[in-house]
Amino acid sequence: MRGFIFSLLLLMASAAPVLCDDAQPAPPADKAAEMQSMKDFLQANPDCREFNDSCSYCVVTDGRADCSTPQIACVKKTYQCTARLGK
Repeated sequence: MRGFIFSLLLLMASAAPVLCDDAQPAPPADKAAEMQSMKDFLQANPDCREFNDSCSYCVVTDGRADCSTPQIACVKKTYQCTARLGK
């Protein structure tokens, strides 16, 4: 019985990394080219004060973006400005 329990624990331990892997697959090559870095987005949109990528929602304060934790099972899209300075 002891050998069976040890074998079962060994099997569970070897499967754990596969079952608990949170890694997201890399976007396809054509999509990767479309993805814009947050820094580039902020430089291209200096008057943007709130934006999102359909996963995280961000507020810009003193030139720095403070973003929420990504939503569960979201599909990241390009950044979209949702509020601009003075509007």
